[in-house]
Amino acid sequence: MEPAAIPYLPRGVRLHRDRVREAWVLLAPERAIMLDEIGHAVLTEIDGARSFSEITAALAAKYDAPQDEIAGDCAGLLGALRARRFLEVRE
Repeated sequence: MEPAAIPYLPRGVRLHRDRVREAWVLLAPERAIMLDEIGHAVLTEIDGARSFSEITAALAAKYDAPQDEIAGDCAGLLGALRARRFLEVRE
């Protein structure tokens, strides 16, 4: 994912706390994905206004980790979500 790309959740996709399973879920019409703690941490940073670079910088500061390592992990996660149409990107 390009550093200036702006990821966002498309219409109808949202984060939801499943109280029965005590887990975060990414919901879309007729679909859902269970999220682990890392997936939830990444997706809570996505606001449709900040760039991929800004998101990874915020996560790096929050978790005291190298930004390039976080960027690689985030690119993989967001790429997979984009392929399944749970995420869109403005280039």
